[in-house]
Amino acid sequence: MVKIFLGPAGVPLSSKDHSTIGGIRRVAELELNAFECEFVRGVAMGNETAKEVGTVAKELNIVLSVHCPYFINLCSTDKRKLEASKKRILDSVERAHFMGASVAVFHPGFYGSPGPEKAFEAIVQACGDMLDRMKSKGIKGVKLGLETTGKLSQFGTLDENSAVHKELRDCVPVVDFAHIYARQGGEIDYEKVLDKMETLKLEHYHSHFTSMDWTPAKVSGQGNERRHLDLGANQPPFEPLAKELMKRKMSLTIISESPVLEQDSLVMKQTFEKLGYKW
Repeated sequence: MVKIFLGPAGVPLSSKDHSTIGGIRRVAELELNAFECEFVRGVAMGNETAKEVGTVAKELNIVLSVHCPYFINLCSTDKRKLEASKKRILDSVERAHFMGASVAVFHPGFYGSPGPEKAFEAIVQACGDMLDRMKSKGIKGVKLGLETTGKLSQFGTLDENSAVHKELRDCVPVVDFAHIYARQGGEIDYEKVLDKMETLKLEHYHSHFTSMDWTPAKVSGQGNERRHLDLGANQPPFEPLAKELMKRKMSLTIISESPVLEQDSLVMKQTFEKLGYKW
């Protein structure tokens, strides 16, 4: 039987207390069971607060993850920019470690003029270096989560991120279904995506979901993400994914990156319940 964890990317809009801890408490009140701590604009949380966050989440049975800052490019040929990108990820990983989060999610980088092959080599090298630093600091249990990206200029197809995982087992693909949908020009085959995920044989998979506005690329059948939409836009539809997941034995977190955050996490929960899922 599929095991599902649902929750928002950041503090719920309905939370009266807009702190991270307040947001986690609100997630529990809504009877959701996952929360992604957003460091997308920078890591402003200290380690002591991260420990408090972890304690509250554990008490409330909320599964935690972390999203690293957006300003990351592990493909950069500028050593200072590359090191700054690594630092942003490692700072996020350190907070994830202290709060007991299992994965730190980030957008790996941009192909640039060297192209996809060189980008792959650069990312493997950068991730390998970060994993070595994590080990030297005694950080265990936190995976580096390479998110599938929504623009053709970005490294991060599911195949690319899976290839990094084959080189470095503590790097795992984070599947953003909306990004795949946009990048494939408004098309997604959930069965094929989940088949690819299952070949990784992970104990737990991490993912994001929202509807997505996208723009066509010059090449037919390809596109670029434009902006996130709520689930009512049905781009892509959520229920077919839920139906496909119900057929499989997967442990999966689905973080809502919808503009209405927890409201769409609740819509996802209702969809699973309609299909017979028991929490």
